[in-house]
Amino acid sequence: MKPTDHHEEKQPHRLGEVFRAFLKLGLISFGGPVAHIGYLREEFVSKRRWLDDAAYGDLVALCQFLPGPASSQVVFALGMQRAGWSGGLLASLCFTLPSAILMILFGYGVAAFGDLQSAGWLHGLKLAAVAVVARAVWGMGRTLCPDRARLTIGMSAAALLLFFPGALVQVTVILGGGAAGWWLYRKAVPRLERVGPADWKHHLVAGGMLAAFFLLLILLPILAAVTGCKDIAVFDSFYRAGALVFGGGHVILPLLRAEVVPNGWVADNTFLAGYGAAQALPGPLFTFAGYLGTAIQPGPDAWVCGLWCLFAIFLPAWLLIAGALPFWRQLRAKAWTQAALRGANAAVVGVLLAALYNPVWIEGAKNAQDAATAVVAFGLLQWWNAPPWLVVLLAAAAGQWVLR
Repeated sequence: MKPTDHHEEKQPHRLGEVFRAFLKLGLISFGGPVAHIGYLREEFVSKRRWLDDAAYGDLVALCQFLPGPASSQVVFALGMQRAGWSGGLLASLCFTLPSAILMILFGYGVAAFGDLQSAGWLHGLKLAAVAVVARAVWGMGRTLCPDRARLTIGMSAAALLLFFPGALVQVTVILGGGAAGWWLYRKAVPRLERVGPADWKHHLVAGGMLAAFFLLLILLPILAAVTGCKDIAVFDSFYRAGALVFGGGHVILPLLRAEVVPNGWVADNTFLAGYGAAQALPGPLFTFAGYLGTAIQPGPDAWVCGLWCLFAIFLPAWLLIAGALPFWRQLRAKAWTQAALRGANAAVVGVLLAALYNPVWIEGAKNAQDAATAVVAFGLLQWWNAPPWLVVLLAAAAGQWVLR
C-alpha cells in the first residue's frame, strides 16, 4: 500500500474520532470555560490519550496567553493536532453546535421561557462544575507540579489571582511562571529530540492567518463607518469582542452588553434573560452571541443573524490558533522553551486552583448541603470513575429535587 493511500484511509478515521468526541463534549460540557478545561483533559488525556498532561498544559498555556475563548481555542487546537485544519474546524463546530442551536431557539421564545437564574437544576450543574474543575486541578497538579519549586509557583499564582482577580493578572502570572521556570530549570532540561524541519508552506499560511486577524480588527470598523451597513457593524462589534477579551467566558458579557444595549439593538431585560439561559447550557458561553443575533434581527429569518454573530465572535479565535500553533510546535521543542513551560504549566495549575474557588465554588456551593454534593460528585469522578455525563445528570437532579 502506498503511504498516500494509508494517509487517505487514516484521515477520515481521525475526522470521525474528532466528530464523535467533540459532539459528545458539546452535549455534556456544562460549567463554563474552566470546567471545559477539565472535561477536555478527562476525554483526551485520561481516556483517549491523544496527548499527555505536559502537552495539554502547553496548549492551555498558549490559549491563556491569547485573547478569545480559551476553552474553545483548546478545542480547535486539539482537533487541528489530531486531524489538521479540517479537524480543528470540525471540533469547533461539534463542540459549539448544540449550545448554539439551543441559544438561537431560545432567542425565538425568550418571553415564554423566562429567566432561568433560579432554576434548581442549574444550581446542580454549577456543583457538577465544582467537581469537574477540582478533578482537573488534582490531576494536572500531580503531573505538572511534582516538586517543591513548581508547587510554589502554582500556589503563588493562585494566591495572586485570589488577591488580585482579573484577566490581565492571569496572563501576568503565567508569564511570571514561565520566567521562573526558565531560571530554575534552564540547566536541568535534557537535550530534546530534534523536530523535523519547519514546513515553510504551513508557516506561510499560518502567517497569513495572523495577518488576517489584525487586518480585520483594523478594517472592519472603517468599513462599518463608511458603508453605514448594520450587518457589517454587527459583525465588527462581535469580532472585536472575540478578538480583544482575555479570559473568555463571563469576561465577555460586559463587552457584549456595551456593544448591543446602548446601540438599541437589544433591550437590557432581553440581554439578561439570554445570560441566564447561556449559563444553563453545555458548551462555550460565547454561543450567547447566537441568541443576541437572533434578538437583534427578529423574525422568521432571525437565525441567519444568529449564525452571523456566532461566526464573527469565534473567527478571531480560529485565526489566532491556526496562526500560532504551527510556530508553537517548533518553539516548544527548544530546551529553553521547555524550561519556561515547566513554570508556565505550574502557573496554569494555580490559575485553575484560583478559579476553582472564584467563581466556580463561590457561585456553586452556597451551604453545607451544596458542599457535600460537590464532594460526592468529585468522589464519583475521581475514585469511582463515573462518566462525567452521568455525574452532570445526577448533580442536576440533586439540584432540582434535593437541594431546593
